[in-house]
Amino acid sequence: MSSYLGVPPQSGFITTAKQRITSSTNNYVDLDHSISSLADVIVFVNFVKQDYTNLTLTTSSRITLGGTLVASDIVEIAYLGKAVATQTPSSGTVTNDMLAGSIANSKLANSSITLNGSAVSLGGSATVGGDNTPAFLVYKTSNQELSDNAFTKVTFDTEDFDTDSAFASNKFTVPSGKAGKYRFDTQLYFIANSNTLDLFYGTFYINGSTPNIVNRTGNSVNMWNNEGGEQCLRVTSTFNLSEGDYVEVYGKLNVNSGTPRLYAYGNWFSGFKLIT
Repeated sequence: MSSYLGVPPQSGFITTAKQRITSSTNNYVDLDHSISSLADVIVFVNFVKQDYTNLTLTTSSRITLGGTLVASDIVEIAYLGKAVATQTPSSGTVTNDMLAGSIANSKLANSSITLNGSAVSLGGSATVGGDNTPAFLVYKTSNQELSDNAFTKVTFDTEDFDTDSAFASNKFTVPSGKAGKYRFDTQLYFIANSNTLDLFYGTFYINGSTPNIVNRTGNSVNMWNNEGGEQCLRVTSTFNLSEGDYVEVYGKLNVNSGTPRLYAYGNWFSGFKLIT
């Protein structure tokens, strides 16, 4: 009856190696397996255990004996607990518990993933997406008179939100470290006392001037002798901006007579940074 102290040894993974040498007439034996000290082996000559004090580990694979062998001598070497054979686990037999601990990425066939064109090692971190900030929305609560048939900067007196405190003095300024592509929207509500609107524009100015009035106006309406006296215009555009660039809204209204103006309500200006 066999008994074990502790966990029984697993068969197949560790084999205690033995070596038998005959017909040697040398004063040494060469080992089949390298060792680091004489404590790793037991040496028998003619079935008699040899004392360590009579042996010398000349190299990691050679032991010098206390005397010279004759051809009839038998030398046996037992390697103590030396793993000299391994067994490959069968497919599907390795469980999650067996993989506990750290596994180097270099051991994996696919050790990284690609995010936004850049490789990220497994176990690493990367930021995907983000917030569309800076972002803001401002609007008017009072009428604003305009110069007839001339672009006038629109004033906004109320902030709904301004994530980076980047809107001030009726303009949005790109904060430090926030250069990139921005989307802007504005709505202008034009009125005239004479009830006749001829032509009206809304556009964005970059750093005090409009880059291209045709492309950047976004929308313009020619309303010859419009009897309504009120028109609402929506303008949207996207700009690639650098740090410190600022954006303003300008409106232009041409009337046959009376005072052109923006109404107290229905005018707003918003923008946000695009995630690219």
